[in-house]
Amino acid sequence: MIPSSIIDEVRARADIVEIVGEAVPLKRAGKEFRALCPFHHEKTPSFYVVPSKGFYNCFGCGASGDVFDFVMKRTGATFLEAVRQIADKIGIEIPAESPGSGEEPHRALHEAMAFATDFYRGQLAAAGGEAARRYLETRGIAREAVDRFLLGYAPDEWRALREAAHRHGIDDSVLVSAGLIKESEHADEPYDRFRHRIMFPIAEVSGRLVAFGGRALRPGENIVKYLNSPETPIYHKGQMLYGLNWSRQAIRREGSALVVEGYMDYVSLAARGIENVVAGMGTALTPEQANLIARYTAKANLLYDSDRAGLKATFRSADALLRAGVHPLVVTLPAGEDPDSLVRKGGAETLRPLIADAVDVVDRKLRILEERGYFADIDGRRRALDGLLPTIRSTIDTSLRDIYIDRVAERTGVRRETLEREVNASGERVTSPWRVGRARPAAVRPERSAARRAEPNGASAAERLLLLLLMRDPARIAQAAAVLRPEDLRDETDREIYLALIDRGPDGLRAEPGRLSANAALRFSELQRDPTEMVDADQIFEDTVTDLKEIRGLFRRLDDIDVRLSRADDEAAQLAIVVEKANVMQELRARGIALDMGFKTIRRIRRPQRQQAVHPGEPSTDEQ
Repeated sequence: MIPSSIIDEVRARADIVEIVGEAVPLKRAGKEFRALCPFHHEKTPSFYVVPSKGFYNCFGCGASGDVFDFVMKRTGATFLEAVRQIADKIGIEIPAESPGSGEEPHRALHEAMAFATDFYRGQLAAAGGEAARRYLETRGIAREAVDRFLLGYAPDEWRALREAAHRHGIDDSVLVSAGLIKESEHADEPYDRFRHRIMFPIAEVSGRLVAFGGRALRPGENIVKYLNSPETPIYHKGQMLYGLNWSRQAIRREGSALVVEGYMDYVSLAARGIENVVAGMGTALTPEQANLIARYTAKANLLYDSDRAGLKATFRSADALLRAGVHPLVVTLPAGEDPDSLVRKGGAETLRPLIADAVDVVDRKLRILEERGYFADIDGRRRALDGLLPTIRSTIDTSLRDIYIDRVAERTGVRRETLEREVNASGERVTSPWRVGRARPAAVRPERSAARRAEPNGASAAERLLLLLLMRDPARIAQAAAVLRPEDLRDETDREIYLALIDRGPDGLRAEPGRLSANAALRFSELQRDPTEMVDADQIFEDTVTDLKEIRGLFRRLDDIDVRLSRADDEAAQLAIVVEKANVMQELRARGIALDMGFKTIRRIRRPQRQQAVHPGEPSTDEQ
């Protein structure tokens, strides 16, 4: 971990004009600089660098942030990697470890993984690896690809790796922690986890090896075809993508990622010149894996099998990508084929037309529903909606969501207004056509309390300002925790970020954003790029804490009012309660939450007279 004081020094001393100018030719425009945006194609410059504020912004694609964000988005570096790159450029020395932290905590595990990779590679080249070499040859994997992707072979012996590791001074405790050997009550000594398998080393984005995937040469009834390393201190399967360390630049260059299911698919495609590819570590992408893809591209092509299991994984992955802000397209493969088998038969050119014909995930769902006859009657259309709504709800791109609603309304005959209400409803109505199980009747939907119905769809102005303040001034986190409970933040995503800030601080979150949910990681990223200036931090802190506590009390009053209103017998009593309710709602509106009498949120407005925060280039009385 890099001390926050050093991060602040790097940020303060870095010349954002110089660093951005190395990537794009900047031209002065008054006190600012402008250029063609490096993150999207444009003919008229809409990319601006504001040196006095230390941030950049593109009015075309919306990319914005500070000098660290630019390096991260431009190169695919992590936050800490970006800090080190810029520090090296401007001559600030960063210690290898934080003061007092001692030696890197997992150094022994990384060394064991490097040793195992070399061991398996040596075994593949040795006499005992002949069967493995023949297998790779039959799959069309040339020696060049074997070397490039560090492929190896785990010999068909119980303790070959363990014994070799012992000769190099690596003891069992390290090998067990790294997931390379196993202990069992049925065996006197630990034994190798991988035996008689083609070995695929798995690396972090930086290239550091952390795990293995092994493909059995004799898969059978008691031998799984693919065996992965277990979860270890250095390997978390759901947070990594196989091949991203090799393919990230190609993904950025091509403007899209090809997502395949397995190691062999990846190696076959990459070895034949299709470089912008990654493979998941399971059947469907996790939110963390989708966020990884979003760091490099806004578009992904899913190349999963076209059978029922493959379609289920396709749609689950697509929803995860949509939540990460990535537009998913579905590539339809011929029956019985996968990417590896296609390129082995006809080379890369066999696959490229299929990728070119990829369709949007909602279009793919509509086509399947049409083929299965779901639009033939009313009941089928209602069930079809149950399969379409989760995907629309997952879409954080408002323009794309609008297109989806129009398309589904047109195809199903459901009015746009009705669809919008369903999309904004909490949770899924019933079991969708893509799932196995009995559907819950569409009419049965749990009622939400008055306070829940009144809750804003997203962060309120007070919550957003509080999180911004804590991210920029970590010293206030303890102060906030002493006076604000997590429940005082009504938005679930804001509450998750608040708890994470208390637990790990802003630098800890920047170092491990994958520990947040997809929605929280996206909002945290947006907050990091937020250019709002904090003119009077003490006053903002006092105002936001007061607002959040009082807003919570007002919503409790609304709940109580609803209960009393439901029990009121005469018209005079009901009228008095309605007037009281209107007064409470007026107080909520004054605090930035606009509601109608049914507690439906119309919009969120900023209360400028109490917030001393100004957005560059915007009026101080802007409306959110």
